[in-house]
Amino acid sequence: MAGGDQNELTSWSPSRRDAGQLTVIGLAAGAFSALFGVGGGTVMVPLLVLWRGFNEKKATGTSLLAIVIIAGYAVISYGLFGSVDVVKGLLIGIPAVGGVLFGTWIQQRLTDRLLSGMFAVLMLFIVVLYLVK
Repeated sequence: MAGGDQNELTSWSPSRRDAGQLTVIGLAAGAFSALFGVGGGTVMVPLLVLWRGFNEKKATGTSLLAIVIIAGYAVISYGLFGSVDVVKGLLIGIPAVGGVLFGTWIQQRLTDRLLSGMFAVLMLFIVVLYLVK
């Protein structure tokens, strides 16, 4: 499953273990997304890489697809509680498309090892920021 087969959508049949692990990753990502606004990069990508053996690029792409689903339901849920600022969300989200295009262009040119190291440094930086907050 973790390989790069272009026909995965039609040729891969998940085992019970595969389905179970991916379900746990999804539940964790959904819970962290609802609690803290994170889930894809900080939960799914490391679990897909470390637990499921995905490479960094495939883990990122798979996570982004899952985020579309998670974010849609999460924004509706938060909206029901009046906790969504639509204008600010759009002012962040629309320019983020340019960042996504640029980031994807860069990511495809870096090795998985370098991407993992960069991600680890980012996570450590965030930990330090939270500790001194």
